[in-house]
Amino acid sequence: MQWPRWKTVGGTLLRVTVVWAVSTLTMLVLAGILPDFRLQSADGDSTTRIAVTAASGAGAFGVLSALVWPALVRALLLVPAFVLGLLVFFLNGSLLLVALSLIPDGRGQVEPETAVVVAAVMSAASSATSTALAVRDDGAYRRRLARLAYRRHRRGGLPGAPPWRGRPAAGRAHPDAPDTAPGTVFLQLDGVGHDLLRAALRERPATRGRARPRPPLMETLAAWEGTTHTLTRWRTDWSSQTGASQLGILHGSNEDVPAFRWYEKDTGELMISNRPTSAAELQRRAAARAGHPGLLAEDGASRGNLFTGGADQLALVLSVAGRRGRHNRSRAGYFAYFSDPANATRTAGSFVAEVCREIGQSTRAKLRRERPRVRRGGLYPFIRAFATVVERDVVVAAVIGDMLAGRGAVYADLVAYDEVAHHSGPYSRDTHQVLRRLDRSITLIAKAARHAPRDYRFVLLSDHGQTPGETFAAQYGLTLEDLVRAGCGLPVPRRAGRTRSGAEARA
Repeated sequence: MQWPRWKTVGGTLLRVTVVWAVSTLTMLVLAGILPDFRLQSADGDSTTRIAVTAASGAGAFGVLSALVWPALVRALLLVPAFVLGLLVFFLNGSLLLVALSLIPDGRGQVEPETAVVVAAVMSAASSATSTALAVRDDGAYRRRLARLAYRRHRRGGLPGAPPWRGRPAAGRAHPDAPDTAPGTVFLQLDGVGHDLLRAALRERPATRGRARPRPPLMETLAAWEGTTHTLTRWRTDWSSQTGASQLGILHGSNEDVPAFRWYEKDTGELMISNRPTSAAELQRRAAARAGHPGLLAEDGASRGNLFTGGADQLALVLSVAGRRGRHNRSRAGYFAYFSDPANATRTAGSFVAEVCREIGQSTRAKLRRERPRVRRGGLYPFIRAFATVVERDVVVAAVIGDMLAGRGAVYADLVAYDEVAHHSGPYSRDTHQVLRRLDRSITLIAKAARHAPRDYRFVLLSDHGQTPGETFAAQYGLTLEDLVRAGCGLPVPRRAGRTRSGAEARA
């Protein structure tokens, strides 16, 4: 059923008006709470005048966010993702300062540090209102997704597909589009082993005060298992790590990849799987041995992976991260996500919350003297927040965009669990929280697939598992490097030399 154009335009105007009203009300509340933020002249203004000033500031902020923010993000694509995440609050606050400067007679005044807070709260409030309106109006939500899919198809649709005339109905292919087979979305749950996943799909025992068992950690996957999907065990080869497994899956060969890092005598180089230059070289070798560019060469997309798989559509792919030029679109995923200031604010807020969560969990582990335990200070809280928040949000948004564009194959790596499990342990309470959030991300992707112009099949897989164990230094009192140096008769730190292992190495 085609809606009359006037109803579509009227619905859009109504949503814009409601969001504007909520932003205005939010600005008024913040002006009443924050001492460094005011919306009236020094001599005082009437209530009506203050309301008009707030409406003007909220409108100007909304227009600037819609027009200027995408250009700012595109200009900052060459900035490292970590820095971009920290700049989100500053940029949003700067837009608010500009918006308030446009109010006549200087009635809108705010200190720069307060502007950051006001802008973040206003973005969150407008985003929540817009989302709530879209959810309540199912027709508007479907039309929005259909329009997005149509635009993406026009920019780069299916190979050989004729230009579409009109827009597709949400959830099924356009009648003018070619008869296409179902697409495939590969979601890699990095580091999640078979036994761990099987436990996450089972109901958990009831706790004190609860009569019924608790639901599984991953409720969506538990519903899939045994109905639409089958849980199957597989074993890695000698190198049980992401580089070897993903290289074999995406490029068909992981020959001469003995470990995560190794020294090559013939070239004199240290190869490290998560180093951009090493990843690019490993990908080149694998493609040459396999004789084809990779699993995703035909209308595919690679998201958050170490390697491209031959895909042309890339986001957060390590093997091309070191390149610069118009052919490197690995950072395009940042623009697609952060071009919406509400997305940027929400992710930045979650980033800060995750840093605080890691500091609290690390402190608790120390106080409880949990073993095994590794160092979790320094930059690690920020690295964890990037892996579990920023990368997750960007990758999930990119996968949803790929489905709406009707791409034939999408491979995405969700690294959150692997990053946390390496430091907190594979069966800790910290990782349980990560598994629940991963399940919610998969649920979001699955729901978005209903609006794609083609059907999709989901393949969930893991590259390796994990087992708890002490580090070499914790177990033996010295690092592996010091052990080798002692065995070769080279100097080692005095503390390492006094250990039993160091004495045995010298002997």
